[in-house]
Amino acid sequence: MANKRAILIVLDGVGIGAAPDAHLYGDSGAATLQHVLASVADLTLPNLSRLGLFRLLNGSEQTNGILHAAAFGKMIERSAGKDTTTGHWELAGLILDKPFPTYPQGFPPEIINEFTKRIGRGILGNYPASGTVIIEELGEEHLRTGFPIVYTSADSVFQIAAHEEIIPPELLYEYCQIAREILQGPHAVGRVIARPFIGQPGEFQRTPRRRDFSLAPTGPTVLDLIAGSGQQVHGVGKINDIFAGRGLTSSVQTKDNAAGIRETLTWLRQEKAGGLLFANLVDFDTKYGHRNDPFGFAQALSEFDACLPELLAELSGDDLLIITADHGCDPGFPGTDHTRELVPLLVYNPLIAGPIDLGVRQTFADVAASVAEWLNVAKPANGMSFLDRLKGVKA
Repeated sequence: MANKRAILIVLDGVGIGAAPDAHLYGDSGAATLQHVLASVADLTLPNLSRLGLFRLLNGSEQTNGILHAAAFGKMIERSAGKDTTTGHWELAGLILDKPFPTYPQGFPPEIINEFTKRIGRGILGNYPASGTVIIEELGEEHLRTGFPIVYTSADSVFQIAAHEEIIPPELLYEYCQIAREILQGPHAVGRVIARPFIGQPGEFQRTPRRRDFSLAPTGPTVLDLIAGSGQQVHGVGKINDIFAGRGLTSSVQTKDNAAGIRETLTWLRQEKAGGLLFANLVDFDTKYGHRNDPFGFAQALSEFDACLPELLAELSGDDLLIITADHGCDPGFPGTDHTRELVPLLVYNPLIAGPIDLGVRQTFADVAASVAEWLNVAKPANGMSFLDRLKGVKA
């Protein structure tokens, strides 16, 4: 009997409507996918449609052609927060009772003073900003002084931008490690992010050498349970960064969605021992959601949709594919930050006798519980498996 595999793909930032508590986050009316569809009238996404995506959108007319091997639903985030780390940790079965700290007024003097002391130079910025905007605002001064640009956002992040010719990426990563060591206790932000860029004033461009330095998960995740059972856990994209390497047996960094899809296909074609592939496709969020670009967002969705037939062709009855998201990042909503939204849940296995409506799940951790049951490991502390709803499939 072949070993079972679970494939979990996170479409970073692809929310599908304001969560019930969105008003607490200033996100009433946010609806990432709906607003992208409203902006790009000819966006059809035929393969995602066949998996049930448009069945999740109230009033959508694009509901035909659902694959019989698909199940679909929505998920509500139970954790406090709307950031990448919180969303991914909950997908892995870890629910946070309180959000990571944020800094709408910038970081306090005790943090900045310790950071500048440790790195031996001053900093620029220290206020919330869009990454591309603050580089244009302070990039020329950075070139002149050599001081890194520190900024944050509505999310729990300490971001450090630096020109690669002024502060090489490896040194920038050292600065991020220093910041990570400082930002503990009440100042334990979710992520410290390295943001290298190149170019001249007026033509600055961020490079693919971004790295995230996350807190280690504060409790066990389904990744720990799977790896502890002796099975493979392979991270694609920034998964290794989000989980600080914990619970992963292997990982690969990717520069964009296309590379993430290629790595996923490579794993499917080569990995026969079973286990979990956990992939993050980040372009929706970083390139288009945060930059209020619904047209680029639509193009990225179309490109992912076009790859689905090739991906589905690699799956057997021993494989469980789950496509979901970690939060919203609505390009049609005021501001440039993440949005507190429901996320899609699309599930595929060639043996599913569907279509099957999984309803509204009360936590992202249902994914962790389902993956754990599929791979026959101990149940995580949170979540309820939906495998019993998948008619025709033997867990």
